[in-house]
Amino acid sequence: MSARTSPESYSQPEEDKSVLRVWGKSPLQGQVKISGAKNSALAIMAGALLCPKDCHLRNVPTLVDVSRMGEILTALGVKLKRNNDILEIDARHIGQSKAPYELVSQLRASFFVIGPLLTRLGVARVPMPGGCAIGARPVDLHVRGLQAMGADVQIEHGTVHACIPGNSRRLKGARIYLDYPSVGATETLMMAATLADGETIIENAAQEPEVVDLANFCRAMGARIRGAGTNTIVISGVPSLHSVDYSIIPDRIEAGTFLVAGAITHSEFSLAPIVPEHLTAVIAKLRAIGAQILEEGPNRLRVIGSPERHRATDIETLPYPGFPTDMQAQFMALLTLSDGDSVISETVFENRLRHVAELSRMGADIRVKGNHAIVRGVPMLSGAPVLATDLRASAALVLAALAADGQTTIHGLQHLDRGYDNIEGKLRQLGARLERAQAENVDPAMFQLQPK
Repeated sequence: MSARTSPESYSQPEEDKSVLRVWGKSPLQGQVKISGAKNSALAIMAGALLCPKDCHLRNVPTLVDVSRMGEILTALGVKLKRNNDILEIDARHIGQSKAPYELVSQLRASFFVIGPLLTRLGVARVPMPGGCAIGARPVDLHVRGLQAMGADVQIEHGTVHACIPGNSRRLKGARIYLDYPSVGATETLMMAATLADGETIIENAAQEPEVVDLANFCRAMGARIRGAGTNTIVISGVPSLHSVDYSIIPDRIEAGTFLVAGAITHSEFSLAPIVPEHLTAVIAKLRAIGAQILEEGPNRLRVIGSPERHRATDIETLPYPGFPTDMQAQFMALLTLSDGDSVISETVFENRLRHVAELSRMGADIRVKGNHAIVRGVPMLSGAPVLATDLRASAALVLAALAADGQTTIHGLQHLDRGYDNIEGKLRQLGARLERAQAENVDPAMFQLQPK
């Protein structure tokens, strides 16, 4: 399987001048509340464009990425009102079919709006995701699928122009095979097909829980979708959709990150709400290294980190239901302190091993060859100044800091805030010692792996 470029490499959030200081070796205990799923919320917010009436979303996480998607919807003419974790979306009057580049360039998931805009308005203009793709072009599968449904799609000056030719202004049902089970392409085409004329079949579709959540949201508005969660999704188009009150699923990656936090600190605490079947691969690997994961109820887990050192294990990232690429960095932090050699193979995204250098700065023993990382467990990690290079790498550094001797100062928090809802507050509630503070002048030399 050829790797794709990490979505985090397409856009770089504005630099956050604050840092997170973490003092390691504090045991964690209590319980932590898991927020709504980031990747569900972003797709469902885009999906609200399909409905010409009010949509009420519950369990919406407080994240930079969610705020950016809100800005994009607002720029299109959508009215938004937020109250805690409830987001009211009124997309009755979409006054703009073009998403602004300055916003799309900061959030790759914003490209999802092309499907709902096109099928609702008959025309959509969305800039390409920002930055340079190292691997396959990021929107090829979306474009080919929309073309199969009868859209005229052109890419000019970095913007994807899509329209529905003819007088009907409706896409046509089609059979679409995805060369790769892309979550983004599956979601874009599924949304576009909800208002199409006839039946659309998406084969080799992504099976992630977030795809199922989006399908359930669309069905709650009156869409006819079956097969979500399998590799074949069938959508029978309907003329229009209606209002909905919908709650977003818990974030399985946030839950997985906290499970690793329990293991790496040899602690015991509970997590809720969660959906255990969304975490099957993560739980299996945690149990393989010696951690205990117990189900305390239908939506609650307890993690019990082994009092002894954990065992090494091998990991290969794969599309769902395989081991999630979004948990690779966090597990690498955990395996740096496990007995033996572990091999981590990243097959989903290119350029997603940049956290290796930062973990090495803390004393980890990791060698990289291609898309493989060989992790040899070390007796201890030591606090150090480190730089977060992307969203999940930032979480891995927080985990490593929790287990390290001394103080770790994590720079680049703009990445962390994209995908974790108040992670430091939740960790502090469990007993971690950490604080966010303004960064002092940073010497670039401190991020070079060399003796001081």
